[in-house]
Amino acid sequence: MPLTAFRGPSVPGAGRGKTPAASATPNRRVVVPFDDNRFLPKLLGEYDSHLALIEERLGIAAHAHGNVVVLSGSGPDCELARSVLETAYARIQKGEEIASGDIDGLIRHARQGEPAAQGHGQAQISTRRKVVKARTPAQSTYIRALDKTDLVFGIGPAGTGKTYLAVAFAAHFLERGLVERIILSRPAVEAGERLGFLPGDMREKVDPYLRPLYDALYDVLPPEKVERDLETGVIEIAPLAFMRGRTLANAFVILDEAQNTTTMQMKMFLTRLGENSKMVITGDPSQIDLPSGQKSGLEEAVTLLKDVPGIDIVRFANADIVRRDLVRKIVDAYDKAGLGKFV
Repeated sequence: MPLTAFRGPSVPGAGRGKTPAASATPNRRVVVPFDDNRFLPKLLGEYDSHLALIEERLGIAAHAHGNVVVLSGSGPDCELARSVLETAYARIQKGEEIASGDIDGLIRHARQGEPAAQGHGQAQISTRRKVVKARTPAQSTYIRALDKTDLVFGIGPAGTGKTYLAVAFAAHFLERGLVERIILSRPAVEAGERLGFLPGDMREKVDPYLRPLYDALYDVLPPEKVERDLETGVIEIAPLAFMRGRTLANAFVILDEAQNTTTMQMKMFLTRLGENSKMVITGDPSQIDLPSGQKSGLEEAVTLLKDVPGIDIVRFANADIVRRDLVRKIVDAYDKAGLGKFV
């Protein structure tokens, strides 16, 4: 794709019709040069989509002109944009792919005061199939907790990457021989449906509840490896009830949708942790499908274990939703209406 031509004067509001946010800081013009034009199409994005995202997020104007990008707006926001562009360009030079989500992640980290110019604040997970980079500071905190702690709780709304990152980290550990197997589990709690009326045997009945775990696995590992490891038991996906009575050693164990556990189920699961194992428990307290009046085992566990050494609890907020911006707006709307439970 040829480099986009200069589209007009570098003044706030030019280009895609974006007007920089009002600021007491005087407007500034920053010119960011790049040495190799071959990398610029990937840096700018298709139809300059990456520049458009920078404009939207930072309230500045951004224009490509030859081998430079011209930024106009408040000084701090222009410097942040420069940092993001230079970091993304350096990654492209190394052969990495840069998507809109990566640009968004760099912006989120830089806005929290983490130095995007060197990528210091952004944690990542490497698997054979892809490199997964944190897109929010909370995700970076979560990844670092997964690395250093044997028992981690990831708590927060849908779309924040809690389960996906946990599965990616499990794949990372398995590929490096740090564990012998991955065990993924969910409570098979009916969200308005009845398991007994679903067709098929037990596995066919519970597979729909476990589908998000399969999706994450296939995204971070080669499909043929996933199939082979599922057949040999190296990767096991099972409902929570199948965990009773077991000791899970040399394994990376993930319990997803943990808000739908009872107190005794949660205690049972936590006490399965064996030698040389890691355990990750994820859940969204706003989506509890337990019978009315029954307390979530996740909420109790977080309260009871918050001060226990060797356990990390990472909380995600609506601002950490990365699935897409519309999801965050939907969650915000329900929260404002006082409707914590949603479909």
